[in-house]
Order: sequence, then structure tokens, then C-alpha cells
Amino acid sequence: MKKYIAEFVGTFVLVLVGCGVAVLTNGSIVATSLAFGLVIVAMAYSIGNVSGCHINPAVSLGFLLTKKMEIKEFICYVISQVLGALAGSAVLGVILDSFKSLGANGFGGVGQMATNVWIALLVEIILTFIFILAILGVTSKKEYSNVAGIVIGLTLVLVHIIGIYFTGTSVNPARSLAPALLQGGEALEQVWVFIVAPFIGSALASLFHNYVLND
Repeated sequence: MKKYIAEFVGTFVLVLVGCGVAVLTNGSIVATSLAFGLVIVAMAYSIGNVSGCHINPAVSLGFLLTKKMEIKEFICYVISQVLGALAGSAVLGVILDSFKSLGANGFGGVGQMATNVWIALLVEIILTFIFILAILGVTSKKEYSNVAGIVIGLTLVLVHIIGIYFTGTSVNPARSLAPALLQGGEALEQVWVFIVAPFIGSALASLFHNYVLND
């Protein structure tokens, strides 16, 4: 149960701070990228020893497919992450006194660029592949354990720097689902992209890790 509580809290902080900065800075690429990355670093060194600090269903899927998790644990992780994201979005809405803009991902008229659905899918698949591959790589050897949180956080900054322009950057189904549910409208209509694409990207990264990089 401690693992699931840690995942709830970690995802709560990620969504509250990351999406909060995105809203307050009008989607600033630098500020938003740093916010999401720094939250990962902070959470990795605070809850990582309890749950591994996945705070992302795509990360948990990667661990499941590389046989570092059991299916029951995976399901409980995802539930905890989604609930934590919902709580983070709800608190953000209360703080902002509005649920009209909670940092939801989007494309077309929602993103900073007029990206179509296929480009959005492709971008999110590729960025999630990069992110999950880095996580699986840096957590696969004990000698990397001291720097794992920093590497993962910086990788999240990296994928945000390019992804924000196209979709706002998801690479995390829980982070995308929660604000979309509370915002509704176009964000909710488009959210399937930010659930499907990260899972595909995670699966591809896991296969690559298993069959190419794994000894």
C-alpha cells in the first residue's frame, strides 16, 4: 500500500506543479520543461526508494514488459497514478478558480502549432520511446542508481523542449487524462491520442531494450 500512496502523491505533485507552471506561464517552453523535469528529480529522490517513482502509466508499462513488475502491481500503480493526477488537476483548478484551462495536451487549435492527429501521434510515440528507453537503461544497472533521478528528469526536460510546440508534451497518460476530464470539450475529445501514443512508445522502447540492449 505504501507504494501506491507514494505513486498517488508523486503524480499529484507532477500534475499540480507541471501543469500549473504551464498554465501560469502561458505554455512557456523553458519554464514548463524545467517544471516537469525538476518535479521528477525531486520525487525520484523522495519517493523513489518506496515505489520507484514511476508516476506515469507508460513508465509502469515499460517495467511490466521488461518483467520488473507483476500485472496486479501494474494495475494498482496505474489506478494510483490516475487518481493522483485527478487530485492534482482538481487542486490546480481550485487554486486558479477556474477549470477552463488546466494544462491539458492537445493538437490542432489546442497546441502551439496546427498539428494534425497523425503528427501528434507520431510525436508522442517517438518522445515516449526516448523517455522510457532512458528510464529502462539508467535503472538497469546498480552503478547508475545515484544519478538515475537526474538522468530521468533531464530526459523529461529534453522531450518537453521539442514536444510542447506540437502537443504540449504528454508522454504520460495520467498527466493528460486528468486535466482533460476536468476541462472537457476539445481537450477531452483529443485525449485518446495522449493515452494510446505513450503506451505504444513505451511498448516499443521495452521491446528495443529487451531484444537489443539487454545482455
